Amino acid sequence: MALASLARRKAYLLSRNLSNSPADALKYSFSLSNFSRGFASGSEENDVVVIGGGPGGYVAAIKAAQLGLKTTCVEKRGTLGGTCLNVGCIPSKALLHSSHMYHEAKHTFAHHGVKLSSVEVDLPAMMAQKDKAVSNLTRGIEGLFKKNKVNYVKGYGKFISPSEVSVDTLEGGNTVVKGKNIIVATGSDVKSLPGITIDEKRIVSSTGALALTEIPKKLIVIGAGYIGLEMGSVWGRLGSEVTVVEFAPDIVPTMDAEIRKQFQRSLEKQKMKFMLKTKVLGVDTTGNGVKLTVEPAAGGDQTTLEADVVLVSAGRSPFTSGLGLDKIGVETDKVGRILVNDRFATNVAGVYAIGDVIPGPMLAHKAEEDGVACVEFIAGKHGHVDYDKVPGVVYTHPEVASVGKTEEQVKALGLNYRVGKFPFMANSRAKAIDNAEGIVKILADKETDKILGVHIMAPNAGELIHEAVLAINYDASSEDIARVCHAHPTMSEALKEAAMATYDKPIHI
Repeated sequence: MALASLARRKAYLLSRNLSNSPADALKYSFSLSNFSRGFASGSEENDVVVIGGGPGGYVAAIKAAQLGLKTTCVEKRGTLGGTCLNVGCIPSKALLHSSHMYHEAKHTFAHHGVKLSSVEVDLPAMMAQKDKAVSNLTRGIEGLFKKNKVNYVKGYGKFISPSEVSVDTLEGGNTVVKGKNIIVATGSDVKSLPGITIDEKRIVSSTGALALTEIPKKLIVIGAGYIGLEMGSVWGRLGSEVTVVEFAPDIVPTMDAEIRKQFQRSLEKQKMKFMLKTKVLGVDTTGNGVKLTVEPAAGGDQTTLEADVVLVSAGRSPFTSGLGLDKIGVETDKVGRILVNDRFATNVAGVYAIGDVIPGPMLAHKAEEDGVACVEFIAGKHGHVDYDKVPGVVYTHPEVASVGKTEEQVKALGLNYRVGKFPFMANSRAKAIDNAEGIVKILADKETDKILGVHIMAPNAGELIHEAVLAINYDASSEDIARVCHAHPTMSEALKEAAMATYDKPIHI
């Protein structure tokens, strides 16, 4: 079945190639806009200009250079990697790991025969380790730019025409960067809430939560999404009393409901408190701490919550203001996302957009795939990103990872399906390391056995999910996974057993 799936995949790609020739792409691009390209002549003109040096932007720039295109990347931060590397994915994972190590040393080492007389947190050292990781990685990207001959301009770029970007450089000057093709990859910013001013001291965004100088006794997190739960986990492990306030009736509403319920119970066992269906009315910072006024989402009596720090984690918004998009006529939707076609082209010829500024999951790895595919189209090749097959991971402990459809989505589509599950309590490796909380859940079509979705709650679920991503990408069946030999003892055997449970019966439960 796997070989047949591969053949279908090749046929699919071939059909895309035949229908999307470079000539067709060029013709389509020019038909999108009434603007004249007006290219300047001379050696200063780029084939590709990328505005933004985050995961989508820097990857697009490197890929463009690798394809032989003269490329310039414009980044206002002064360091590459965007929000993800500087104040997002990377520093948060550093703190998640460090705080988990402390929590393990304090609470579980003794169970493994490792006894310590005392354990304490050295917060400055923890922050220094985080900062070192970020610094090394940002310098590494600059090294990749030099290696691939990508020109790097540090400054704030905005359009002055569809083929020109004016850059206010960090040094205080201004330069104009010209390009035949310009890619907007400016990412996203923290979504604000009415009546709440983020000062990054007592009322913080994820950026401020990554740089606190003291462990707050009480931390309130507004928003029960990926970021809020991860940062709440960091400070909860280090000793904060964490309360999560969420307007919706559930945490992480995009998650499979069965997994979500188990996940919330796990976090509650870690002493994280939840106030769901709760609306934030306002904050008071006049005293030493912060007072948060809340009420039930459906209306009712108001309550006051007190905290040392409040983390606002209510989502992110595309960063598209101030780029001059309106000046050149680029279409956006009501929340500011740039509208593009399946080649990442806007309605203005030669202008493209990728990552968080366009519809789709706001994930760093999705932005990277966008960047590669977009540049391949520009170069006359053929790129493809299927947003239904992009994995998502919550990096708490245990982690929760998923790809494909939830059971609720499958039901809504009216599909006949089967469900296979396997608990890590029955997994040899998980029991051996005394870390057996979690489950694998697989959804497959009842008639064809094609995998529709995979959901994993477990330590290192973010690593385990990629076998499922590959399987879904090639239309594999649950039997395909079940018949693949998995090393023993490993956590990945739980995925094999869940696949066996989907199409037949598991062995070890």
